[in-house]
Amino acid sequence: MPSPSSAIAKIATWYSQKRFGQNLAPVDVTAASPRILIGYGVFETALESARQMDESLKHLAAMKTAAMVGCEWCIDFGSMLHHKKGLPADQLMALPTFRESDVFNDDEKLVLEYAEALSRTPAEPADELLERLRARFDEAQIVELTATVAIENYRARFNHAFGLAPQGFAKGDACAVPERPAIPT
Repeated sequence: MPSPSSAIAKIATWYSQKRFGQNLAPVDVTAASPRILIGYGVFETALESARQMDESLKHLAAMKTAAMVGCEWCIDFGSMLHHKKGLPADQLMALPTFRESDVFNDDEKLVLEYAEALSRTPAEPADELLERLRARFDEAQIVELTATVAIENYRARFNHAFGLAPQGFAKGDACAVPERPAIPT
């Protein structure tokens, strides 16, 4: 937990409670290193305010990444965001079988395929996949999409390292499922 006397911890706690109704466990952990928290916050804010790529596509990419890496905290939080954005619940359930699913359009399937490729270890973005992305999206959109997948991989791996469990954000709503076993906490 952050030191209650840390100014950045106080700001982060206030913001988390105001926006989400509770402290976010990853923020509480990160606040132990104020410089890392500041840098992380700046990156998150920049990514959230970037508007070249469609928000729903970026969100689907983040959810696919969380499911691929098996971050239960990320899935819980992301599922809540999915519902708040008014996106279809059946998309969350169809993430593992997106290629065969009729709930995704061609752009969504392409974005999910890209998130899947970048979330493997090692990352495997084939040249052919990048060509298909470039045929549909401009470079700024691909940069935003790539940053979205990269930061979700960071979040998931950071949360695994600290054993962060779901905080109940999804509250019984439809929730994405991990596509690989989660690390026991």
